[in-house]
Amino acid sequence: MRVEGLAKKPSWVVDKERSRRVAAAETVWLFGLHAVRDALMNPARDKRHLVVTKNAEDKLADAIAAAGLTPEIADPRKFPAPLDPGSVHQGAALEVKPLDWGRLEDVALADGPAAPRLVLLDQVTDPHNVGAILRSAEVFGARAVIAPARHAAPETGALAKTASGALERQPYLRVQNLGNTIEALKAMGYVCLGLDGEAEVEIGAMAATLTDRPVALVLGAEGPGLRARTRELCDHLVKIPSAGGFGSLNVSNAAAVSLYAVTRT
Repeated sequence: MRVEGLAKKPSWVVDKERSRRVAAAETVWLFGLHAVRDALMNPARDKRHLVVTKNAEDKLADAIAAAGLTPEIADPRKFPAPLDPGSVHQGAALEVKPLDWGRLEDVALADGPAAPRLVLLDQVTDPHNVGAILRSAEVFGARAVIAPARHAAPETGALAKTASGALERQPYLRVQNLGNTIEALKAMGYVCLGLDGEAEVEIGAMAATLTDRPVALVLGAEGPGLRARTRELCDHLVKIPSAGGFGSLNVSNAAAVSLYAVTRT
């Protein structure tokens, strides 16, 4: 029977609603004593299921009690958590929902003791690199690490383990379009610096002129570097000086050096 007055939803609306339901159902398995402990102690984490060996349970007893979870005790020879082969879980794995850090505007414009710094990643897909960048961002007080929702490392156990707890404290925002995000940040007053080994200006010299300005560092994947549109949207292209005419840093090391350069002045 047809019900008059009820129009069929357009296919794009149906697809969008389906995507939202799938995203809401997604969970991540974190592993390793450090990553699991920090997630257990994070009140913002939606924690679903904890699997530990007896030895790991003893080491995490305070965090388990704080989280109020009843763990599944596992045989270390048959660890049941669905982890990738070779994952060094140290007898602990925790199923969680990804963290929600809120809107870009809320993070980028939040009050702070110093001019804000952000790190933008242009198609950096290696979770170990992103995890290391999150650690550096936390150390140097960056407001957030920002990456596109596609063609970037998602929140995974490997990323969390490399981040060594920073994933629980350092905002990691995923955006639909990095170029549009750069434009939005520029409208908020940010100066966007693209890292490029062929640039003429050294990052230290540029940073000295931006002490009181919000700065967003934009780094590309190793090899391809920044995409053409990303380069064009940056206010300035800068380089990390090297002692010779050869060699380069990987993206996580470049992020650490760049953050030091724009926060030490």
